[in-house]
Amino acid sequence: GGCWHQCCPGRNNACWAPGARRARCYCDSYCERTGDCCEDYHAVCRRAAVGCAVGPWGPWSGCSSPCGVGSKARSRQVTVPPRHGGEPCPDLKQRRGCLGEHPTCGMAK
Repeated sequence: GGCWHQCCPGRNNACWAPGARRARCYCDSYCERTGDCCEDYHAVCRRAAVGCAVGPWGPWSGCSSPCGVGSKARSRQVTVPPRHGGEPCPDLKQRRGCLGEHPTCGMAK
């Protein structure tokens, strides 16, 4: 069995071929983590693999709460999508806590 017919990015249980002893071998990039790649996976799929590339992080948003505990977020864009089983994209969004301290907060007591 072999991957000459297909190579898939990420985890894809439908991306397999019949392997040795009637067992399935896989042609998705996740097979490298699970160790069940077809024998020709590296020769066929990794040769053409293109890993994900992302741009820089954007600025943090303002705090979601003007007074008290809230959260901020920022994001980045994919500049080159992964192809042929290349490295998947890292997180595109981040969140963190913040404390809103608008000048009017103390007046609402």
